[in-house]
Amino acid sequence: MNDILDTLRHYFSFPFVRYALVVGILIALCSSLLGVTLVLKRFSFIGDGLSHVAFGAIAVAAVFGLTNETVIVMPVTIIAAVLLLKRGQDTRIKGDASLAMLSVGALAIGYLLMNLFSKSSNVSGDVCSTLFGSTSILTLSMAEVWLSVIMSGVVVVVFLLFYHKIFAVTFDETFARATGTRTDIYNLIVAVITAVIIVLAMNLVGSLLISALIIFPALSAMRLFKNFRAVILCSVIISVIAAGSGIIISILASTPVGSTIVAIDIVVFILFYWLGKLMGGMGK
Repeated sequence: MNDILDTLRHYFSFPFVRYALVVGILIALCSSLLGVTLVLKRFSFIGDGLSHVAFGAIAVAAVFGLTNETVIVMPVTIIAAVLLLKRGQDTRIKGDASLAMLSVGALAIGYLLMNLFSKSSNVSGDVCSTLFGSTSILTLSMAEVWLSVIMSGVVVVVFLLFYHKIFAVTFDETFARATGTRTDIYNLIVAVITAVIIVLAMNLVGSLLISALIIFPALSAMRLFKNFRAVILCSVIISVIAAGSGIIISILASTPVGSTIVAIDIVVFILFYWLGKLMGGMGK
């Protein structure tokens, strides 16, 4: 035990490890806030679709030699989120079909561009790092850390300010509209926040694993709680603990950060699933 603590003290003496832990926890916090809403609105795979759009935008940024990928990735992902969440129900191509088209199309085009115009000698390594996160969370610059802190703060503040409206739109959008709530505006807010979270989370878990970061904590919390606020609070706690412990374990065991976090989320979901069944059986 003392050896493990000494190893952790040694690693945490490096600034990049502290940066990774701070950013990872903030991203997990933001992901869990919107996860419950997205699951209840049946947009659980929105993270998957938008992350593939972000992957395509990263490929375009690489083609143009942009050092700051966020300049392209953030606005493109926000536009895609708005189209999917705000207007997807008004088109002939419904949400699930449009999400599948956008997801597969962006992923294919992004990979094609990276192969055709890549300036790197290790295209496969670059693609793998983008898709699965690799160790990019451990190579964050101070500017990227501050960007994550500021954007995470904005996400939390906006969610708290519009909590009651987001709650109304989540559970009964038709009724909320009938009572005078401008549901389009709040759907737009949800879309923009979701896009911001997706872009931030790509450094932590990569494109292919973002959905797990959004879905698993929310589903785990729903096994034990039925109250919306309780589910969100539980989801936040699960997500933050999984992210923090996942980063620490990945450092100690030299495992991929994103995959380790998702594995912990899966274990927690299984535990909560059985606890929910046990408590349900005891209540009968």
